[in-house]
Amino acid sequence: MDSEVTVITNPIVNVRLTSTISSFESKEDLIELCHLLQLGVSASCMDLELFSVTDQFLQKLDDNEALLGSFAVDDDCRIHVIDRSGGQLGEFTDVSKVEKFELPDDAYDKRTDSVRSFMKKQRVGRHNEGEVAKKKAEVAAREEEEKAAAEAISVGSRCQVQVNGQPTKVGTVMFVGTTDFKPGYWVGIKYDEPMGKNDGSVDGKRYFECPNKYGAFVKPLGVTVGDFPEEDYGLDEM
Repeated sequence: MDSEVTVITNPIVNVRLTSTISSFESKEDLIELCHLLQLGVSASCMDLELFSVTDQFLQKLDDNEALLGSFAVDDDCRIHVIDRSGGQLGEFTDVSKVEKFELPDDAYDKRTDSVRSFMKKQRVGRHNEGEVAKKKAEVAAREEEEKAAAEAISVGSRCQVQVNGQPTKVGTVMFVGTTDFKPGYWVGIKYDEPMGKNDGSVDGKRYFECPNKYGAFVKPLGVTVGDFPEEDYGLDEM
């Protein structure tokens, strides 16, 4: 009596695919894998290695006559492709080597099938004149409010600082005005405790003097000037 061997496998097996010429890992079924392995590199220049689901090396897939199902390939195994054609890592993901197509702005503006055309028709974002005017007015009002608050704060005043998500801090006003690091009005504070971010300088420009980590810059609206006593924390004078 002839013996029969029946092999039962899943109709689709999902595997992870890595290679020596790409730092990306993709997850494909075997049909997609066959197409991917033909792209860019000849089969004769490939070596395939099989890794388990825990990335342990199992074996080389070096029998060109064998079916893939004859190997111990399970869901989520990894097949690593070694390119022997001379390809370099990142060769197919380096966009600097791709010739760019650039459309002049005036030509793009005339197209009717572009994102810009759609936004114009729908009056979205900067193409909504009413919304743009409203935002400009809000920004201008905010700037005026900050300017007025800054003008009411004097250097040397004791103050309390409240910033969202941070504890209330007490210190002395050391600077009021505009800066080079960000637009708008800023108040430089020397805190009583080392709860700041700098020593009164930002990006190499000094605005006031204080020990490192005692200085910070905050928006005027977050500063309350008042008679806040200075605590003695036993710090050495500098």
